Amino acid sequence: MALVPEVIAGLLKAGYEVAVQPAAGHGAMISDDAYRQAGAAVNQAALTGAELVVSVQPLSPEALGELRSGAATLSFFPANQRLPEVVARRDLGLTTFAMEYVPRISRAQAMDALSSQSLVTGYRGALVAAGRLRQFFPLNMTAAGTLPPAQVVVLGAGVAGLQAIATCRRLGAVVKGYDVRAAAAEEIRSMGAVAIDLQLPTLEGAGGYAREMSEERAALQRERLTPFVAAADALITTAAVPGRRAPVLVTQAMVEQMKVGSVVVDLAADSGGNVEGVVPGQVVRMGQAQVWGGSNVPSQMPAPASRLYAQNLSTVIMLMTKEGGFTPDFSDEIVAAMCVTHAGAVVHDPTAQLLSKTAGGTSE
Repeated sequence: MALVPEVIAGLLKAGYEVAVQPAAGHGAMISDDAYRQAGAAVNQAALTGAELVVSVQPLSPEALGELRSGAATLSFFPANQRLPEVVARRDLGLTTFAMEYVPRISRAQAMDALSSQSLVTGYRGALVAAGRLRQFFPLNMTAAGTLPPAQVVVLGAGVAGLQAIATCRRLGAVVKGYDVRAAAAEEIRSMGAVAIDLQLPTLEGAGGYAREMSEERAALQRERLTPFVAAADALITTAAVPGRRAPVLVTQAMVEQMKVGSVVVDLAADSGGNVEGVVPGQVVRMGQAQVWGGSNVPSQMPAPASRLYAQNLSTVIMLMTKEGGFTPDFSDEIVAAMCVTHAGAVVHDPTAQLLSKTAGGTSE
């Protein structure tokens, strides 16, 4: 859910009127009465006449048709994957802000929805691994004998990966982690895990993400990761870059070397997957392992995901608020980076360039 009752008071104080569609919050365990008590109107026609519409996923074409020209939307919006919708929004005169494009700068940390949702994803991934693995995570020493701890490997040490590592450690597993970025090893160790060293050069990219690697480097990395994967009871993969296909870190042949009853949790399945052959939203059997493909993983923990996302949105809205009105300052680097369409034009340069390359597509 894009807004939770806890943030509505701040929006009302800033001068906004807030309307919520009936039953919109039910999936996140928020009743219509909770919104009413917070001061929001619950109205089936909430879109009509709205100045700003906030959501998690992009609005449907039908919903866009209900908006007046000049209205703004604020949601996740992978523009490079939705070029026809970009054109439709441009032609309708809508202003489109995409949460994926919040720049990774200090001033924007409280607006970074990718990070907040990755936190939820990593936690959920660890619980899925623990739940599907038919053995204890922690060491148990009993009069009947000793049960060794589970061996977990986490690939990718961004927000999701570090949260998965921390959660698995809290559950008592022995955890090893790997990431191609130089700073990641220390972060992995800070969580109480062992940092895997493949004796390969690090790959630092823009915005805190890993730089894309050559196929030769990728093949060598997979070769050196194979023994770590084979020894793991549970493998959790988290490597993803917004707007690009997730890198294939693990082949099916690697998974087939894992032990009987082992579990693989691929948290990048929606963007192609880190594991060859993964299927989003399904469990696939590979050799003696089961591979769980995560799909829209934050929605599987809707209450915390909604609360974090709503706070991100509220902070963005306040940045664009002046004297009680929604007045985005397009000279602000955060506002400019987030904007895809405005005043009948595509103003996000990478999206405009993609459109110009599309047959019959133009950015204006």
